[in-house]
Amino acid sequence: MKASRTQLLTEELIALDSVTPHDKGCQQRLIDLLSPLGFVCETIESNGVTNLWARRGTASPVFVFAGHTDVVPSGPVEQWASQPFAPTVRDGKLYGRGASDMKASIAAMVVASEEFVAAHPQHEGSIAFLITSDEEGPAVDGTVVVCEMLEERGEKIDYCLVGEPTSSHVLGDMIKNGRRGSLSGCLVVKGVQGHIAYPHLARNPIHQAAPALAELAAEVWDEGNEYFPPTSWQVSNIAAGTGATNVIPGELKVDFNFRFSTASTAEGLQARVHAILDRHGLDYDLQWTLSGEPFLTPKGTLSDAVCGSIRAELGVTTELSTTGGTSDGRFIARICPQVVEFGPLNASIHKIDEHIEVRYIDPLKNIYRRTLERLLASTPSAA
Repeated sequence: MKASRTQLLTEELIALDSVTPHDKGCQQRLIDLLSPLGFVCETIESNGVTNLWARRGTASPVFVFAGHTDVVPSGPVEQWASQPFAPTVRDGKLYGRGASDMKASIAAMVVASEEFVAAHPQHEGSIAFLITSDEEGPAVDGTVVVCEMLEERGEKIDYCLVGEPTSSHVLGDMIKNGRRGSLSGCLVVKGVQGHIAYPHLARNPIHQAAPALAELAAEVWDEGNEYFPPTSWQVSNIAAGTGATNVIPGELKVDFNFRFSTASTAEGLQARVHAILDRHGLDYDLQWTLSGEPFLTPKGTLSDAVCGSIRAELGVTTELSTTGGTSDGRFIARICPQVVEFGPLNASIHKIDEHIEVRYIDPLKNIYRRTLERLLASTPSAA
């Protein structure tokens, strides 16, 4: 069976080994395809990161396709059944790094836009693309930089569809209408090192910290809400000691993380942690890192358009979810009132032999096109 235009573009993008933060020409290829459609394309460079802002039209509402061209490293190449950057189809699946996360989505967005513009050259509002090569990395020179630029220019966004792989079992069974926030802490509890046979001359930070850690682990931070599960607190790393069995350690280091809902705030969680540590009389230092605030798009125009397009294309009923890790949606949500994420199955992302089922590539494109029709076409197409 002949490969579709969307599949061929996906393969073309996979072949560009754009390991984060490198773009390797992916965005230039998008510019080559979008410019003839009337998109005004801007490349924004920031500390070696390549970003693209492309917009067709000047009116509202503004609908944005967002995504990333960077991919995670392939891992041991010898463990792949085929070369990670040599797109290969076998047994009905297209293999290659970035196949699901998220070059198929980007290809589907571009072809969907081509088809939509051809059918609706005088469509309402504007279509835009926000693409970065810094999503899989530190994410400090990517989407956030473009959002800051748009905010400074007073350029408004009304709807944003992020092409992250959100489907669980079949294409379209889940979209993300929000994400939990991520707040990390690096806690150092100070003690006094000494000989284990003379504990009265030392102060063991492990013994002192244990009751506080137990209380933190048992704490109910919130009950969640309609869209989010309760906030969770988890220790990720804990270390103390010199390696010797006869030395009381001088300090204990604990790394922990909150994944928190909109029922809590970063400031509130920090205050509660400090209160518990102080109540236990610990001598400590605590450094905080907030990598993402939670965001939420309640059921509304955009989620209805995406879910309706999935149902029309595949007959699948879609679940709205806020599970999983963070995404660049957290930056876009600061300047856009409605942000949802929808893309291929996520079962193979970041793994050896990452892939997408070929049978899902064109339906993905069609769902993106149908979403444009529902939001920007005065007379929706029956296609």
